[in-house]
Amino acid sequence: METGGPDRGRRLWRDRLVRRRAIAALLAGTAGLAVLGAVLVVLPGVVVDHDLAGASVAAQDRLKAVNDVRTTLLQAVGGMVVLFGAYATWRQLRVSQDGLRATQEGYVTDRFSTAVDQLGSDKLETRIGGLHALWRIAEHSARDREAVISIQAAYLRTHLPWPPAGPEAPATDVPINDVAPLEVRAADAQVALTGLGVLLLQPREQSWVNLSVTDLRRADCDGLWLHEVNLDRSCMEAAGLYHANLTQASLVSVNLRHADLKTAILRRARCVLADLWGARLVETDLRDADFTEADLREANLRKADAGGAVFRHADLRLADLRGSDLSTADLLQARLTGALASEHTRWPVGFDHAAAGVVVTEDPGPEPPPLLQPSGITTQHPPLRSMP
Repeated sequence: METGGPDRGRRLWRDRLVRRRAIAALLAGTAGLAVLGAVLVVLPGVVVDHDLAGASVAAQDRLKAVNDVRTTLLQAVGGMVVLFGAYATWRQLRVSQDGLRATQEGYVTDRFSTAVDQLGSDKLETRIGGLHALWRIAEHSARDREAVISIQAAYLRTHLPWPPAGPEAPATDVPINDVAPLEVRAADAQVALTGLGVLLLQPREQSWVNLSVTDLRRADCDGLWLHEVNLDRSCMEAAGLYHANLTQASLVSVNLRHADLKTAILRRARCVLADLWGARLVETDLRDADFTEADLREANLRKADAGGAVFRHADLRLADLRGSDLSTADLLQARLTGALASEHTRWPVGFDHAAAGVVVTEDPGPEPPPLLQPSGITTQHPPLRSMP
């Protein structure tokens, strides 16, 4: 029995269609050449006779006039051919660009899907590779940047919930000195956090990234851009936030005990009920930040700019305020017993710091620059201590 009947019929139909198109193209080309030849042979004489209007001229002059018209027509045809060629080239370039763009988008989509699949791997190095791949995709593809940022934030929330849920995560009551840095105990999460803090530097269509209720103890956030990030009720105890940008971040009820926020930017940040016990806020920009009912005991706010900051009902006992600018801060019912100040500390007009229990002492002078970049500091520090 003969097989492949339908396929053979389709092939024959395609072959006939191709032949018909070829014959039609050949006929059209032949007709076009015939018309062009007629135009170049007949039309110049008609034009010259029309212009002469029956006047008698020498045959040599008439021939020269016909040749001039023919030359002009040839130049016009040549110009049209050039224009048509330029148009055809432009169209081909557009088609090539569209094809290249479609190929690139398909390639990015494949890379995106592969990277997302890698995040579910049981191998740490595979997950880290997937996070780096997403990071690179976001840097080169603005269309995928928001999706990558959302994936990184979701990765952190699901892998580092607070309170800790996994058996390998340090318990909530483990002393902070016994908690390994984030890059050691969860290297993939540190990569996701670093990538997030770098990508947020670039222009975005959306605002607010949700990192609330996340376990970021001893995380390395030095120099990261965390503008408009929601960190409510997260635990960032002893985290490194040196020179980080937390402008307009939401830090409600966040745990920032012993965190290093030196030279960080917390302008207009919401730090209501935040725990900043023993935090380092040296030369930090705190302008217009809200520290209502925040715990700032033993915090180091030397030379901090707190213009317009709100410290209502905040606990600033034993805090170091030497050289800080509190001239326009709201210190209504703030507790300042034992806080240190110097002659360079600026207070609100009419505020009696002595009656509030502030101790005036010698100013420490200029702050020394770090010997190493924050990421290169690997020395062991003595256990952190706080007053009972």
